[in-house]
Amino acid sequence: MAKAKEAETGYRVVAKNRKARHNYLIEDHLEAGIMLTGSEVKSLRLGRASIGESYGAEKGGKLMLVNAHIPQYDPAGKHNHDPKRARQLLVHRRQLDRLMGAMTRDGMTLVPLSIYFNERGLAKVDLGIARGKKKHDKRAAAKEKDWKRDKARLLRDKG
Repeated sequence: MAKAKEAETGYRVVAKNRKARHNYLIEDHLEAGIMLTGSEVKSLRLGRASIGESYGAEKGGKLMLVNAHIPQYDPAGKHNHDPKRARQLLVHRRQLDRLMGAMTRDGMTLVPLSIYFNERGLAKVDLGIARGKKKHDKRAAAKEKDWKRDKARLLRDKG
């Protein structure tokens, strides 16, 4: 199934942040490039990355991906990278200004949803502009999800 989806979209997903949709209400999406070293790209091509605890932040007028873990690529030897280093995200100035406004004014968070390679082979990050969910929101979402599953099961069994 994953190969079929990959073939039709041209994207190859490397890492997904599966808890992001549970912990945050995603209000908008943004695709950004990511500035990587050679050993990081090779490690990503092997499908080794974790973005579960990462977030986007502004440092020195640049948008950075903080706390994303891309493990070292062993054959690189002494030319390896730091696995937890902050990586620059490549967005247009207008997009950066809009994101910074939303983060400071509205209290939004920048959450990476996935890292993937596009059809041209470039590493991209799908960023979600999100607002944190409260505990009662999470419970309501879980209750609604359970009801949809039960409803589908009932309709399937009757029909």
